[in-house]
Parts: sequence; C-alpha cells; structure tokens
Amino acid sequence: MPSAPTHTAEEAHLLGTMPVDPMDDIELRSVQLQFPNARGSILEACDQRRVPTDKGDIHVAIQGDTSKPAIVTYHDLGLNYATSFAGFFNYPVMRGLLENFCVYHVTAPGQEEGAPTLPEDYVYPTMDELAAQLLFVLSHFGLKSVIGFGVGAGANILARFAHGHPDKVGALCLINCVSTQSGWIEWGYQSFNARFLRTKGMTQGVIDYLMWHHFGRNPEERNHDLVQMYKQHFERGVNPTNLAMLINAYIHRNDLHLARTPPGTPGAETAATTLKMPVINITGSLSPHVDDTVTFNGRLDPTNSSWMKISDCAMVLEEQPAKLAEAFRLFLQGEGYATPLSTPASSPCGTKYHTYSSIFFANFREEQLQAAQERERDRQRQLSMRVGNRLRETAINCSSSNGGSGDNNANGPTSEEDQDVENGNGNGNRAYVTTDTSGTLYYGTQSNKIRITENPLPEPISS
Repeated sequence: MPSAPTHTAEEAHLLGTMPVDPMDDIELRSVQLQFPNARGSILEACDQRRVPTDKGDIHVAIQGDTSKPAIVTYHDLGLNYATSFAGFFNYPVMRGLLENFCVYHVTAPGQEEGAPTLPEDYVYPTMDELAAQLLFVLSHFGLKSVIGFGVGAGANILARFAHGHPDKVGALCLINCVSTQSGWIEWGYQSFNARFLRTKGMTQGVIDYLMWHHFGRNPEERNHDLVQMYKQHFERGVNPTNLAMLINAYIHRNDLHLARTPPGTPGAETAATTLKMPVINITGSLSPHVDDTVTFNGRLDPTNSSWMKISDCAMVLEEQPAKLAEAFRLFLQGEGYATPLSTPASSPCGTKYHTYSSIFFANFREEQLQAAQERERDRQRQLSMRVGNRLRETAINCSSSNGGSGDNNANGPTSEEDQDVENGNGNGNRAYVTTDTSGTLYYGTQSNKIRITENPLPEPISS
C-alpha cells in the first residue's frame, strides 16, 4: 500500500500560504428532507368538525372557502380522510383547482386518526345508513348540492347516496367502485379479517389483504417506500375493532340495483334505475377491482358516464396523481364547474361556470378578431409606404417634365383625400393626389394626371 506523501517544512509553509478553494471548507453536516405533498399539511389546513347524526357523530374536515361549490369525499377501508386524500389534494394541480371549491372530507364512524374504540353495544351503521348520514352533513353545512369523490367503499357509499337523492349530487367521481353485493371469496376473506381484528388486532394476514385490496399484487416492485408507509399506517394508525365493524358492514352490503335499461323494459329489474348525474368511473390497470368497475360501467347511462383505466397503477390517488388530477379537472370543466363567472347565476352548486368548450371558442373568436385587426393595420401601413414611395417618384418625374412652367391650380383639391405636394422647381406650381370613384390614385395637375400603380414608374394617361 503506497505511503502518504511527505513535505518538508519549507514546502509546508508554502502550501499554507497558497489560496484555498472555498469549496474545500464546506462540510455536509446534515440533510433536511422536504416533502411538498406531506400529509400533515392537510391536517393544519382543514377545519375539524363533529356532525351529529342519527347513528352518532361523524368526523368532517373542511378544506377551503365554504362559500365555494362543495366536493364531498369518502375514503376506503383501513384509511381515513388524511391517509386517503391528503397527498392527492396537496398535489400542485389540485391545489390550483381547489381555489374554486370547498372540500368536505367525511370519515366513517370510528375511522379517524386516533379514534377511541367504539362501545361494545354500538351498532355500526349499514352501508345504506352510512349513505343516509350524508344528509345530516349537507343539512349541517347548508349544502344544496355537492360533487361526490369516493374511493372503494367510499365510492359505494356515495353511489348509494346519489341513487337515493339524485337532486343532492351534481356529479360523481368514483374510483374502484363496486356496485354488486360481495361474492363468496370476498365474504370469506373479509369475515376472517374482521374476526382477527376483533380478537387478535392487526395481524399480518389482515395487513396483506388490505395491501392487496389497495395495491393489487406485487406492489413493492412499483413503489417500495409507498408500500412501507401504508403498512406502518395499518399497523399503528388504525383502530382494529372499529375497522372490523366497517369491514363487516361492507361485506354485508346489498346490490345498488342499478340498470342501464329504463324501467318497463322486458327482462329488466323491477324499479331499477341508473344514476342520473354525470359519472366518471376510474380504476387502475393493476387494481383487483377492474372487473367490478366494468360491471358498474355496464349499469350506467352511456350518455352521461365515462369509464377510465389508468395504466401502471392500482392505487390511483397515490401512484398516478397527475393523470387523475387532469382527468378530474377536465371532468369538472366539461360539466361547467371549473371556471367561475363574475355574474351570479343558478347551477347545481349555486354558481354559474363556463364550460371548457365555451371558453375555448370564446378565446378562439377573440384571437381571430385580433389577428384580423392586426392584418388590416399591416395592410394600411404597407399601402401608406407604397403611396409615399410612388409620390416621391412621381414628384421627381413631374418636376422634370414640367420644366418649371405651369399655372397655379386655383380650384384646390378635388376630394377629402387630396394631399399637397410641393414641386422641387420652386415656382409654386402645385400638384395634387386625387382619387376617383373606383379608388384609383392619381397625381398631377388638372391638365396632367399620372396614375399611381405598383409599377416602378407611374403610368402617364391622357387628360
């Protein structure tokens, strides 16, 4: 191993007097990480409320100006409003969009952060009763109509509420929504999960099922850090007993009884109708709920619904927030929500909005008008320059041909567009630029006119 170089006293003295690169004095002492989409920021930005209902109080977090149109969110199993929507609504595109909205994050009973264990005699609401609780939320905050934004179990609850109260919902954005009752496999797995949660707490088997429910298969291969964060949340941030009650209510859900065919059609279910408001039905290509969203899409009216599958993700809110934010923004613009007008008018949420197409065509017409005006100004400037050049050439030609003789024209210009041009001979003889009825320009005296054309030299004409 080579030894370190040695220096004499004189060399050391010279090295000590040499200038040193300032970068040599910089020492990395610590690294501070910054997370612009940190989940804690939504907790500080929201106004926490407790809303009384017929099944107990529920937690509602308000984000934004309450005078703006309302968006109501509902979370999925094992999550709450902060863990489900904090990252997405702090995304830059969504922060800009939410300047025009107020978001009401509804949390199911007992699922909020740090929630105490519900009493043993507490009867957890069914899925229909959870949907009915939203009426108390709307009444408590004075909301006449809302935009629904739900994921998984929350999407099912919002779909139930919209089906039962179509006048209360202006539009729906549903992610991984299931419209049918639970199958035998789901019922069996979730029944064991609910039993383990009540007796043993959060076991590894329950965590694995929740991870599959949210992320599908092999999520570590896509985003290892995100998976670890959610595993820690399920282990430490969830009340197992309360989650068992919510899972039990979810697996005992009944069918939504939606049908694309109108009532009275032969073979259709009795009194089955579909959702009347616009719906955007979203899923991830790697989600285990793709088939459920396809079934749900087959029950919706194709004239006011859209099905969207986002690639390379299962949990769309976390893995593809940019694509989801853009889809949601365009959906709201298409329904007339996104751009407020200064004049108040009626709309599903109490404020009138421009649609995306109307804004586009209004801007297009304005741009076309401005372009036409600019072209007209350019044409006038070019015409003035050409006329000025022709006048100078004509004045020289007339000065040479007249030879300094001629009579003064006492009659003056023949039209309002006449202009005086002094001849260069200095004898006071004046020539004029006149126009006829066709707009042709002429230069000269009454007895000697020259037509001004685009030719290099003016054309003399007979008087």
